[in-house]
Amino acid sequence: MAELVILVDERDQQLGLMEKMEAHRKGLLHRAFSVFILNSKGEMMIHQRALHKYHSGGLWTNACCSHPRDGETIIEAGHRRLMEEMGFDTDLEKVLEFTYKAELDGGLTEHEYDHVMVGHFEGEPKPNPSEVAQWKWVNVDDLKNDIEKRPQRYTEWFKIIFDRFIQSVNV
Repeated sequence: MAELVILVDERDQQLGLMEKMEAHRKGLLHRAFSVFILNSKGEMMIHQRALHKYHSGGLWTNACCSHPRDGETIIEAGHRRLMEEMGFDTDLEKVLEFTYKAELDGGLTEHEYDHVMVGHFEGEPKPNPSEVAQWKWVNVDDLKNDIEKRPQRYTEWFKIIFDRFIQSVNV
């Protein structure tokens, strides 16, 4: 079954639906979300995308990102995808939204109206190996320094969202 994304305008008003790969090939603006997970030590959970992913395989990124389904709220979508990718769930709070555009490998473009959420978690995730190669907790300052020194290790969207996120939640 083809996965559909919700095409939107610059104000996040729904315009229609399109198959996910087609929207990424055409670089059309669509609704997305990003989930950041922090622990009580102020560390951020990041994961390395599975090597076989259709884009950005092997790159490090935030806890999870995806696209809501038609009729699904952003928070519902965040809970669903957190379970599918990382094997746990936690309370989520939306902290910001913005639009970005990033060129990816394979001739794909992420052009997303992104809703960013934060959650807190202390346990061990049970990541889905078809989504996640490995995961770790990392000090936010160390992560910021590593992104600056070795940006090629991280997904394009994570590099764009990271600074906005840490400023919005004062990590």
